[in-house]
Amino acid sequence: WAVCLCANWCGTCRDYRPLFDELARAHPGVRFEWVDIEDEAEIAGDLDVETFPTLLIADGRRALFLGPLLPQAPVLARLLTSLQAGAAGAAGAGGEAQEVFERLRAARDA
Repeated sequence: WAVCLCANWCGTCRDYRPLFDELARAHPGVRFEWVDIEDEAEIAGDLDVETFPTLLIADGRRALFLGPLLPQAPVLARLLTSLQAGAAGAAGAGGEAQEVFERLRAARDA
């Protein structure tokens, strides 16, 4: 999963959306989700997103990364490649990231 946590009012997020969608087409084995944290506040929960865009990357079971990322397609592509290569041995991104991922997975797979 590659999840962009954003806000519709954020110009950087709006500019990033076409690049994010392009990456989704280029990585058909990765599930891409766009989450407006104001429209879907129940997914973000108590997570305090300070910088947009913030990305959550998960392997389907575990959150592997949660943090701000430069809004450039090559940066996300490199992160995905790096995490996919080391996913089996990755320690995970921690409790808060895991909680956000579980709420997202429940909302999207419901």
